[in-house]
Amino acid sequence: MSEAITERCGWAMHSALEQHYHDTEWGLPCGDDRRLFEFLVLESAQAGLSWRTVLQKREGYRRHYADFDPQRVAAYGPGDVERMLADPGVIRNRAKIEASITAAKLFLQIQQEHGSFARYLWAFVDNQPICNQWHSLAQVPAETPHSKALSADLRKRGLRFFGPTIAYAYMQSLGLVNDHLLSCPCHKACREAAAALQL
Repeated sequence: MSEAITERCGWAMHSALEQHYHDTEWGLPCGDDRRLFEFLVLESAQAGLSWRTVLQKREGYRRHYADFDPQRVAAYGPGDVERMLADPGVIRNRAKIEASITAAKLFLQIQQEHGSFARYLWAFVDNQPICNQWHSLAQVPAETPHSKALSADLRKRGLRFFGPTIAYAYMQSLGLVNDHLLSCPCHKACREAAAALQL
């Protein structure tokens, strides 16, 4: 977004990895199904952990999840689960790994129903990013009616580790919600990027 961001959102100031993610990815509106699947896996893996931990293991996930190809992940079996459990490059939680394979199957079902996962997802915000006007991190909610609706629908379909708070983090990451603070240059960049969104 910007080469010299001096007023980042406070949560991104703890490490260079978080700064880079904040500056180049977080909050940019996304209509790409592959990336939507990646973050479905990563946000669910975060449950109970820090986002920094997930970012540190992102390359391990890319390796094990075939660069986040839902078709391939949906076909994974017990051997694939054991392979991942043996690798410290991912979060070695059996329930989360098994849930991610289920997530791939659900993702493909939703693609068939709606033409793309993006069309399904963006319908929860009427196909238009919600552009908030926060001045401080204390104003940013942990969940909203939109994230509760998304969580409820996906959990009804069988997705685990995707409560309303994780659902809201997912929406923030992928630009359904612009929660950059007004003092952050990325707020404007994400707002402008919304005009180019194609679903």
